[in-house]
Amino acid sequence: MNINVEGKGVTVPEETKLKDLADAREDRDEILLASVNGSLKELRHKAEEGDVISFVKNDCKAGRDTYKRSASFIFYAAVAKVLGERAAAGCILHFSIGQGFFYTLPGKYAGDPAVIPQIEAAMREMTDSDAEIEKYTMRRDEARRLFARRKMEDNVKLFKTRLASNVNMYRIGGYDDYSYGFIVHRAGLIKKYRLEAYADGIILNMPGRGSDEITDIEPPKLLFKAQREGEEWSAKIGVETVGDLNEKMVYYSAKDPIMISEAMQEGRIAEIAKQINERGDVRFVFVAGPSSSGKTTFSQRLAIQLKARGYRPQLISTDNYYIDRDKVSVRPDGTKDLEGISAIAVDVFNNDMIRLMSGERVRLPRFDFKTGKRGLSDETVSLEDGGILIIEGIHTLSGALTRQIPRDNKFLIYISALTQLNVNEHNRIPTTDGRLIRRLVRDYCTRGFSAAETLEIWENVRKGEEENIFPYQENADVFFNSALPYELGVLKTYAMPLLFQVTDEDAGYHEAKRLLKFLDFFVNIPAEYVPGTSILREFIGEGVFRL
Repeated sequence: MNINVEGKGVTVPEETKLKDLADAREDRDEILLASVNGSLKELRHKAEEGDVISFVKNDCKAGRDTYKRSASFIFYAAVAKVLGERAAAGCILHFSIGQGFFYTLPGKYAGDPAVIPQIEAAMREMTDSDAEIEKYTMRRDEARRLFARRKMEDNVKLFKTRLASNVNMYRIGGYDDYSYGFIVHRAGLIKKYRLEAYADGIILNMPGRGSDEITDIEPPKLLFKAQREGEEWSAKIGVETVGDLNEKMVYYSAKDPIMISEAMQEGRIAEIAKQINERGDVRFVFVAGPSSSGKTTFSQRLAIQLKARGYRPQLISTDNYYIDRDKVSVRPDGTKDLEGISAIAVDVFNNDMIRLMSGERVRLPRFDFKTGKRGLSDETVSLEDGGILIIEGIHTLSGALTRQIPRDNKFLIYISALTQLNVNEHNRIPTTDGRLIRRLVRDYCTRGFSAAETLEIWENVRKGEEENIFPYQENADVFFNSALPYELGVLKTYAMPLLFQVTDEDAGYHEAKRLLKFLDFFVNIPAEYVPGTSILREFIGEGVFRL
């Protein structure tokens, strides 16, 4: 049959598989997946007449995710071999740390660093021998019985509400498990990894995207604490996995977990207001965080809590301190660097803040995004009689923006949506997926952007976050997690129709298909259950705050 491989027409036998094509190449040990006619495929698939095929490595998101997921599967197989199947079933994948994953072992193995070299040696045995990873399907009811025997109740719950009649299973040696995404066909493709003890668990450290090097991890303490706290809150609500959430919705009611989630989040905002008050000298509250974290709604809810304590809060955005668009520096690729600190009139900002601290009433600037020019607004502010400013912006934690303001007068808040849910015990939900789905819905509802347009710019948004936000998160006084355990069940109703509109001609087609598959796990939750004050209303609309 005739096919096209990496832009070249070739003739191959009819039974040729994608892995046969990959194995014939010099870079065979780097190829993780294939793109076939615009759709991602595992290398186990057969090629067909007329297929247009290109290969996927660790230098793109799909390849990177596959590498990490496959390494995690091998890790679980190693845990089962060293500690037994019951220990593997009870080993929990919690969240990402740096380029790796953080796990905890159950029972007597929890926090025991002595088992780590044994587990890594078992992993090395599989990867060095290039052990085959088989894929097969199992009837849904049969899979539920299998996981019930293993005491993996999260999988049992998950498959109760799955419409698909079959479940994808993977096997290496004598270990079988479910994976919600692609896994490589042979263990030898996963060469670089390292197990490290941290806190009460284990980090599976891996190379970064497009890299062969493993860098040392310095886990961010504030972020790690916030992630563990988020899991504790989910446990209190009884919604730790997708199966838990679906069970609440189908057999009970989503109202209770929604109301409890919202109450706990409001309590956290009240606690932050208390901390600000106890500091005494705070005049400026700076709020920073990545895209779609809910900064605007959080700031307004914090303002209400501060008002309840006798303050007169006013909200401003550092966006109004942009320099004129025609003066913004240009990146090497010819695009304007609108997210760098150089795009902000830092001296003007600091001068205004110092004047406010001196007791002056200051007329604030306003940036006109249509003309690309900064002028003066009609608004004036002062810090007299309990005045306090809540200032939102991507550079507010870096220090470079607020360099002239004394540290005692600043309170720094980092906000992000750290998804507390996992698909099940062994499959995590990336935090960025939650934020991306939030943004897809908001961009369509408030800006008229299609899902294809949002997906196309998302990688650049992420790069800007990695340069300008993430490096400074540990500078914060507090970390606020804006994720709500129930939110993906609500967002599904809005996001799925948008994602179905993405075509195979769009750059984000692979991502759209992946997100559709992911959202299919969730039972729909009616938006009418969501309070008007919820951070989620910033994305789905009909909230009580001015956005």
